[in-house]
Amino acid sequence: PAERPKIRWKGGEESSRTLAMAGEAGGGRPRDWLSMDETAAAFLSRSLSTRPPILLPPPLHRAPLRPGNVVEIAGPSGSGKSQLLLMSAVQCILPKEWEGVYFGGLGKAVMYIDLDCRFDVLRLAQILRKRIAACYGSVHPTNENFVTDGSKDKFHSFESTLFSDCMKRFLYVRCYNSSELVAALKSLKSQSEARSEVFGIGVYFLMLDSIGAFYWIDRALQPTRESKGKTLSFQSITETVVQEIHKFLQLQPILVLVTKAPIYGEGITTSNDFQRGSLKHMSEDSTALRYPKREEERNGSCREYMPSAWQTFVTHRIKLQDLAQEAGFFSEQENEMLSVHTCEWVQPSLNSKEKFYIKDDGVGLIQ
Repeated sequence: PAERPKIRWKGGEESSRTLAMAGEAGGGRPRDWLSMDETAAAFLSRSLSTRPPILLPPPLHRAPLRPGNVVEIAGPSGSGKSQLLLMSAVQCILPKEWEGVYFGGLGKAVMYIDLDCRFDVLRLAQILRKRIAACYGSVHPTNENFVTDGSKDKFHSFESTLFSDCMKRFLYVRCYNSSELVAALKSLKSQSEARSEVFGIGVYFLMLDSIGAFYWIDRALQPTRESKGKTLSFQSITETVVQEIHKFLQLQPILVLVTKAPIYGEGITTSNDFQRGSLKHMSEDSTALRYPKREEERNGSCREYMPSAWQTFVTHRIKLQDLAQEAGFFSEQENEMLSVHTCEWVQPSLNSKEKFYIKDDGVGLIQ
């Protein structure tokens, strides 16, 4: 048989040999793998079925999200970051339908990594129970004979069984330093496989609250060298975190939701800021150097402190603010005045801000 012509690519001899071997293994020409084997419609149908769009509860519903996206939710303390994570977690662990009652959930598992050590399991249970009661009530409305006809006992049995089933899909991990965070991410694959073997579902949402929790601790540590000679610093730790999450995303596409507290341009002094500070700052009240100013929190004049490896890894960014200076929102359902927050999509930029408030059963939008 005639010798096949060698095809040279810009990659050199190695690329040519690889392509020729692929052609020989397939029993055809080296370019056979480039031939069309499906239409555009078939490709879109396959892509949408393997990675369907994820609809999160408001105000996270504006931009389409898919498994593989990394969403960063940034905002000051009290702006509702953790509340949005809990709302999304409930949406994930709730089933789409249960015994004839529609919930619209995903019925999948969540891994929640708590770095601030402020996770409130009672708040998660409250949101979950409220969602169950609201959906159940829409199908089985209560009546005057709610107690006498046994409907109350039936609801309690329904709620208890579903609540237990949902909480089995919620995996909680608490980390006290960056080393524990890296160890938790390295075990993500085994944890997901264990859940899949026991419950038939793997981890679908990964949540980190919050990514900058150990920033000051890691910056204060003197750079040390690991056994392989690599310098251990805040930047190298962040790069390791990104690598571990990226490895898992290649094996199993999941949605990553991360909160991040800001560092303000003024009102907080880092070690570098202190060295280039002027006598004017030294003469000010010492409390102004240690605590963020409320006005700066409102204006959002914060600076980016995460390394470039993290910034390029994030695919979507959301900015939250607490409008404490404005009048609150009176909720007739809660019968009290609630604080107002704003949500703005920065990446992709939607050029709009949505106002919302936090209530017992989650988050409500202000129209």
